[in-house]
Amino acid sequence: MAKMNFSDIVVSDYIVDLWAPLTSEQREFLSSHFTLQNFKKNETIYCEGEKATHLMCLLYGKVKIFKDGVGGRSQIIRMIKSVEYFGYRAYFAKEEYVTAAAAMEPSLICMIPMSAIVTLVNQNSDVAMYFIRQLSVDLGIADERTVNLTQKHIRGRLAESLIALKESYGLEEDGSTLSIYLSREDLANLSNMTTSNAIRTLSNFANENLITIDGRKIKILDEEKLKKISKIG
Repeated sequence: MAKMNFSDIVVSDYIVDLWAPLTSEQREFLSSHFTLQNFKKNETIYCEGEKATHLMCLLYGKVKIFKDGVGGRSQIIRMIKSVEYFGYRAYFAKEEYVTAAAAMEPSLICMIPMSAIVTLVNQNSDVAMYFIRQLSVDLGIADERTVNLTQKHIRGRLAESLIALKESYGLEEDGSTLSIYLSREDLANLSNMTTSNAIRTLSNFANENLITIDGRKIKILDEEKLKKISKIG
């Protein structure tokens, strides 16, 4: 892909938060230290145990962060949406990746070497504060998700996943269909349950007129009831 100026891809407040505190010289430095990489559907972005080398920003598409568990069963840790940074925690922790990442649909990712990010962090305290803030937010989300996935019942976990997908990816033009089509296996892995339990619970939600299902398309009919189920667990 042809080289672009970094300012050409500042397309959301998420990126602007990192871009805004930079001096003109630092912006030029960042512009000369990034590449764009396309990933096909289901293509691996990084693997568990690999060395973390880049800050990644999803420009478009959808990415899942996951970890393989006992018996080959995967647990989706979180979903990455446009435009969001990921892949940098392990570098700051001086660890290898403890998770893996894969594209769920054709995706374009901006790759910035962590060595360049460290240079900016050392030069600009606002950049350092940006990453402290993002890591703190992510830790809070992870803590809450751990409690929810271990303490909520199946209905609560699945309802929470549907609401989270709606909040992350939005709805189609009809105002009710989720703008992401997950396989039943991925939805189960996101909700910490077996695929059979996910299928059965989705069917129950449909029978209760909370959602309608058309293949991988899920239309939310009663968001407030789903939120109530998610809250009570």
